[in-house]
Amino acid sequence: MNQNMILILIALALVTFSGCASQTGWQPTVDPYNDPRAAYINQDLMECKMLAERVSGYSPGEAAKGALIGGAIGAASGAAIGAATGSAGTGAAIGAAAGGIGGGVYKGFSAEQAYKRAYINCMKKRGHNVLN
Repeated sequence: MNQNMILILIALALVTFSGCASQTGWQPTVDPYNDPRAAYINQDLMECKMLAERVSGYSPGEAAKGALIGGAIGAASGAAIGAATGSAGTGAAIGAAAGGIGGGVYKGFSAEQAYKRAYINCMKKRGHNVLN
């Protein structure tokens, strides 16, 4: 495997798993002022986090699945274009990297947005004033 391909695969892995990492540390900011359920904020945060993970389909493998699917589609497209220009292998490698990065980022981003939306909605439904 040539050095460029190794660098592409490392970059793909970093982008894919950075989408997973950003979601796990986020939680909504809740204003306890005039909150009749202020004593339950920490408990509700923990419960809503678990519910949001289920609702969003979040798992560390989601971005990886998106990267694999995007990579397979990109490899096929790249191989076809590369074959037309005389280098199917190079075309497949470039297509796989581009498709994998795009698929991983999209899957990670959409799961993160669903997670945040579910988390915020859960806290609001429990009567808390959520700021973000």
